[in-house]
Amino acid sequence: RQILGRAYATLAIENGKNNIGVGRDCRLSSESYSKAFAKGLSEGGIDVTLTGMGPTPQLYFSIVHLNLGGGIQVTGSHNPPDMNGFKLCIGRHTLSGDEIQDLYKRVQKVLENPAPAEKKGEIKEVLTRDPYIKDLVANSKEHIGKKKLKVVVDGGNGVGGLVGPEVLRQLGLEVIELYTEPDGRFPNHHPDPTVLKNLKDLIAKVKETGADCGIGWDGDADRIGVVDEKGEVIFGDMLLLIYAREILKTVPGATIVGDVKCSSRLFDDLNSKGANAIMWKTGHSLIKNKLHETKGALGGEMSGHIFFSNRFYGFDDALYASSRFVEILSNTDKKASELLADLPKMISTPEIRTDCPEEIKFKIAEEAKKVFSKYKVDTIDGVRVTFDHGWALVRASNTQPVLVMRFEAENEKYLNEYQELVSQKVEEIKASLQK
Repeated sequence: RQILGRAYATLAIENGKNNIGVGRDCRLSSESYSKAFAKGLSEGGIDVTLTGMGPTPQLYFSIVHLNLGGGIQVTGSHNPPDMNGFKLCIGRHTLSGDEIQDLYKRVQKVLENPAPAEKKGEIKEVLTRDPYIKDLVANSKEHIGKKKLKVVVDGGNGVGGLVGPEVLRQLGLEVIELYTEPDGRFPNHHPDPTVLKNLKDLIAKVKETGADCGIGWDGDADRIGVVDEKGEVIFGDMLLLIYAREILKTVPGATIVGDVKCSSRLFDDLNSKGANAIMWKTGHSLIKNKLHETKGALGGEMSGHIFFSNRFYGFDDALYASSRFVEILSNTDKKASELLADLPKMISTPEIRTDCPEEIKFKIAEEAKKVFSKYKVDTIDGVRVTFDHGWALVRASNTQPVLVMRFEAENEKYLNEYQELVSQKVEEIKASLQK
């Protein structure tokens, strides 16, 4: 961690950046990791501002609020409790792909020449939770409608519970809390609201209390999960469509970026409404950077990362996304389950994740492109195959030794047919690569 801090310091200096923010989530290792990273930055000659424990978007906010040269959030996000990592920004740009490989090379150079900078950077602490809460409330307060809402929130024992319930209460909502006390062991359920079994308690509480909706956050609160008043899940792509339709009312022709896992209904509906709808690679840093590049109003992923440039800073913030959702719900007579009632009906699977050795996961997606070449194939990220009555996606996870698949079709017969066909071909490819 300290060596990584030193390596990042060389990158910051090359980019003319100083005073770097360091935030952390509630994992048991996060405090020691953040201190070690900060020490490495200091030894590399960089000033450090520790922003305290809180959501990843709180760290992003700190970069803007304190005019920092960049930032690092120590977080394992939605991974198991014993895993941890770093989300890294230079300025407001999130590092990804080749930039991460470049950082690895810098780590090697630091190991070869470990001498610290002649002048160490200063380390100070500026806690930003309260200004962050104030900013979120101020952004949405004037947009909240007259309808009084009751919402259940599930913090998954992550750090969203430090901010989200307070924001929603200040916006005038009745808030029922589940697991909002941060606990890095995540004793109640895994902090990933895109996995259906993790929503079980949220769904039950929504039904029990007659709430208008339920909202869940992942471990570091940059991903959102929503269920309607019936306890039905509103998947990330449909959530993105709800936001996009609202934005298009005031920003005609807005650019909306969605990842390759999103429903064809999202892109078709947006195009029919005059939006500039862009399908892009999965990955929070990739979507965010594409949103900035295209000067888009909104971006999002099936996984629940939602990025608002419209009225906000362009980073993924599940707590702000929560505020925008309740804004919409408070200004309509419709229930959450009715917001997309006019969409054509299709059946889709959630993300289907299967273990796959790290060394072959990207090769499988490459081979799949050849196997399905007789169909219309999109290769922006993995392989997305368009069939006559639906589509299928196979791609390698960016963060885990996992293959991710998703299917959508006009009815269950076609869905099963496509799922069986693609799954069988993937298993055949996997077996051939492991020989």
